[in-house]
Amino acid sequence: MRKLAAAVCLFGAMVLPAHAAEVAVLDWRAALMNTQSAQSSLSQLEQQIGGQQREAQSLGNELQQLQERLQREGETMSQSQRDSLIAELQEKGSRFEQLRREVLQAQQRSEQQFLEGAESKLERAVEQVLQRHNIDVLVEPQGVLHSSTDLPNVTNEVTQIFDSLN
Repeated sequence: MRKLAAAVCLFGAMVLPAHAAEVAVLDWRAALMNTQSAQSSLSQLEQQIGGQQREAQSLGNELQQLQERLQREGETMSQSQRDSLIAELQEKGSRFEQLRREVLQAQQRSEQQFLEGAESKLERAVEQVLQRHNIDVLVEPQGVLHSSTDLPNVTNEVTQIFDSLN
């Protein structure tokens, strides 16, 4: 019986490595955002929408000050002063929302263009890392519920390879 148990354990030990999968972690969003291409894309976006962002921030500050003034002094103001202040709040609020929408749309367009252009390079970079390390299973950091060992994180390596691809 002991010989049979030992033989089964030995057989199990020999078979297990053949079926064990190499598992690694990849945060593909971080890998992409750390690339030179992403930094360049962000820089171009900042040039395009920087003025709108600054205007929106300034309007946001003005709106806050106007709201505070209305809360502080609203009851002591004349009806025409209060109406004028409310009209100014509405006008600036509308402009603020318009700017916010324009900035958000520009960001979404820029992100979509970047992702479309980067997809094939990312796939090639990931494939190189998978082959280099004989990785069978690649998971996102958020997808790992538990691991008794530290899984290799290949995010930085994917970023480096992505940057080296033409």
